[in-house]
Amino acid sequence: MPSPRPPLTLTLIHTSAALLALTSLTLTLRTGLEEPGVALAFGVLVAVGELSRWNGTGLRETAPLGAAGALSYALLGADAGQPTHHGLFQVVSVVVAAALVGCVPHIARGRSRTPDHMARRVLTVGFAAVCFQPLYNQGVFGHWGGPAYALLLLALLSLTALCDAVLAAALAHSRTRWPFGPLLRDELRGMPGIGSAVCATGAVMALAVAVVGLWALPVFSLPLLLTQLSFRRYAAVRDTYRQTIASLARSTEIAGYTPAGHARRVAALCQAVGRDLGLSEPDLTVLEYAALMHDIGQLSLVDPVPAGATAVLPAEEQRRIALLGGAVVRQTGVSPQVAAVVERQADPCREQPLSARIVRAVNAYEEKTRAGGPGGPLQALEELRLGTAGDYAPEVVEALARVLSRDCLTLPSAG
Repeated sequence: MPSPRPPLTLTLIHTSAALLALTSLTLTLRTGLEEPGVALAFGVLVAVGELSRWNGTGLRETAPLGAAGALSYALLGADAGQPTHHGLFQVVSVVVAAALVGCVPHIARGRSRTPDHMARRVLTVGFAAVCFQPLYNQGVFGHWGGPAYALLLLALLSLTALCDAVLAAALAHSRTRWPFGPLLRDELRGMPGIGSAVCATGAVMALAVAVVGLWALPVFSLPLLLTQLSFRRYAAVRDTYRQTIASLARSTEIAGYTPAGHARRVAALCQAVGRDLGLSEPDLTVLEYAALMHDIGQLSLVDPVPAGATAVLPAEEQRRIALLGGAVVRQTGVSPQVAAVVERQADPCREQPLSARIVRAVNAYEEKTRAGGPGGPLQALEELRLGTAGDYAPEVVEALARVLSRDCLTLPSAG
């Protein structure tokens, strides 16, 4: 079968970035570099930032040092008191060349996010440069000084950060087909973190180089590099925490109470439904952990439920298992929010929080699908729709239907 065509938005973003990069490189090669020493210094900074790029999860800006260096070059007006004359195309050319050099190890390792990362870098730097360089070279900002000039740079960097958030959400929407609105909201919520550090460092480096010269670059790069290392440690701790929860959730499988992979499948599908309903990243994390541990209360049973299918048990028995599961979760030191979702997954539908409604519906779907044979997915979805009068939340069932329609009515695999 031919491979599916990439989404239109993804194609437009990548094509726009490629055209801007090729145009900038062609014009810069034709006219030559202005202030080659300055270009080399910023190019080295961007390349080092890209080489130290974090390829794990947990960071929205995976190369903050590279981003800050690229943005400071885009907003650079002077070097040690002497006006610079590089323009938009030279800025993009230097950033593209340096980023490509820094991305070589990541490309060699087959990092799939590199094209999206490069497209974002080129377009955001191009946006910042087009807002500043033409006006600066025309002398528009010549009479700006002191706080006014600093505020100008911060305002331009804030607009650039908004542009980057829109691009990141659009790329994620194209890759995953999750709703654009919640993705953009999560990107905007993440801006006060590492995004604010990148913007502040970019502005400070541009101002410092304008006064003291290129020696300011290593001085002001060090704090951001240390911040990046701290974020990487935080991401590693969070990954370890999630792996611990996943291992604990497997205890029901090892003991023979639930089928192999049941908790992981439910967690993956719960996250997809939660994203479709617009849950934020913190709420999705709680939902994932609760879905992984939703069956842990079955360890209290003397005799396992056949195939671990708690959805067919009487309501009182379901509540008892849920309460026991919540008690176990609280003893593990996991967030009380996770324990609350586990405890309330068997409550009457109208009394449940949204996360508990999602876990309940997705768990029932997975159990019914497993028992339904080849026609299981469609039959299970129809049974859930018939149960929306009291057992399952209609909005959750419809979100589940939308997720399944995008995935051709298959359960997501989770390893």
